[in-house]
Amino acid sequence: MGITKYVSDIKIVQNNQEIIYNYLSNFENLSKYVNEGLLEKMTEKIPQIQISNFESDADSCRFQISGMGLAEIRIIEREPAKTIKISSSGSLPVGIVFWIQLLLVDAYETKLRLTLDADMSMMIKMMVNKKLEEGINSMADMLAALPYR
Repeated sequence: MGITKYVSDIKIVQNNQEIIYNYLSNFENLSKYVNEGLLEKMTEKIPQIQISNFESDADSCRFQISGMGLAEIRIIEREPAKTIKISSSGSLPVGIVFWIQLLLVDAYETKLRLTLDADMSMMIKMMVNKKLEEGINSMADMLAALPYR
């Protein structure tokens, strides 16, 4: 196993930094997007991955990934209005630590950047490296476009 780092481009979100942070730091907010097909959009570039049985609370979410088993991600650290640090657990062959970083530009403009450390075997890295490189930016685009309320 070895850790590989993936960093998104910096995205601009047209909203207040605290509103974005409060929204993203509570996984219960994901439930409505799951019901609207968010998971399908996130995994459309990797059609062999099917996600089901999604459950969430404020600090964690759990779901089944076809062929891999139960996955759980949990918020392990919060720095108010700046950083949300997330870690994986469960039966996946890849361990992840994921950061969402926010930086105030002005009252209704915030910079967002994602960083992913993936701990995976060389064989898995050969299969998913390109998808993770593309996926980190797709996820940043998706988070930047959410209608934060």
